[in-house]
Amino acid sequence: MAAGFMQLLAGGRVEVFSGGSEPAQEINHAAAQAMLEKGINITEEIPRPWSDEIVRAADVVVTMGCGDACPIYPGKRYLDWEVDDPADRTMEEIRPIRDDLEQRVRGLLADLDIEPVS
Repeated sequence: MAAGFMQLLAGGRVEVFSGGSEPAQEINHAAAQAMLEKGINITEEIPRPWSDEIVRAADVVVTMGCGDACPIYPGKRYLDWEVDDPADRTMEEIRPIRDDLEQRVRGLLADLDIEPVS
């Protein structure tokens, strides 16, 4: 969800990779539906594992509770966003998670001095 917001709000001015230390087999359908409510289609995304090359190439690495499983490289900016996992949650429970992620992405864009496109 955060990657979907970043792609939309950054308007192509940043490269976004969404992955995880232990990614799911498929996108959470309820989370995808919650994003569609905001006009963002993430249904074609595929969960991917982190790779050392991706992390090394990143300027900012946002983690969401991966702990010691996340690769750490000196000189990278790391942000650990403590958010609830939308897995096995109702739409009513997912919407606040989605909205929290949108605000976090907007805050990161402001930190990067990137004006959101919407």
